[in-house]
Amino acid sequence: MSTAASQPAHITSRENPLLKELRKVAQDNTAYRKAGRYWVEGDHLCSAALARGLKPSVAVFTEEYYPLALAEYTQPAIKSIVIPNALFRELSGLESPASVGFVLDLPVDAALQPLAPSVILDRVQDAGNVGSILRSAGAFGFKQVIALKGTAALWSPKVLRAGMGAHFGLHLLEGLGLDDLQDLQVPIVVTSSHQGDLIQNLKLPQPCAWAMGHEGQGVCPELMARATVHVRIGQPGGEESLNVAAAAAICLHASSLS
Repeated sequence: MSTAASQPAHITSRENPLLKELRKVAQDNTAYRKAGRYWVEGDHLCSAALARGLKPSVAVFTEEYYPLALAEYTQPAIKSIVIPNALFRELSGLESPASVGFVLDLPVDAALQPLAPSVILDRVQDAGNVGSILRSAGAFGFKQVIALKGTAALWSPKVLRAGMGAHFGLHLLEGLGLDDLQDLQVPIVVTSSHQGDLIQNLKLPQPCAWAMGHEGQGVCPELMARATVHVRIGQPGGEESLNVAAAAAICLHASSLS
């Protein structure tokens, strides 16, 4: 067992500077951008991070949980701290707080990969939708997600929880503008209720970049004009439109079969 794991710091004051920083990162949707690191909690996300080879800068345990913690949680962290349950609840964004959390450094590679199978998020604002789309991207072999300005913060606590670990296997870029898409060398594909063939009738390009738009307005006209392929998702039940996360799952799955 490492020295950090053998001798965790026991913190009992909520005014501790490290805890103050962690509360901000854990509760503020965009604090990670300034801090350069982000917060995940619970067995599932912590295990998913470790499975991808990530090394926590800080591992946080409750006093009750630490004596029972698996070595896989206590050994990899650069620093471990143990805090009372009440202080962990102040960090947690869960209705039923977990007993372990990690602080992880943001990825440093922010360069767009021109040939990567990609998903473009155009002002998708709901954190649950964004996280769900990341899960679909990972499941169906899309390696890069490009979040244009106006999209929910990719590394915010809510998106991380909704992503269920998908973040750790994806190349994520955020805050990009339409002009940044000029570097993409794969065709852009969009869904539209007004043009294009039914998705099941098309041979979709491989690789490609699927553009998913704002929950109410859809893909913006400028991005729609850049697309080389337009498709429609048939809705024989007669609903006006699909939730953007549901549409993304259908489209990305269809691409994986092409």
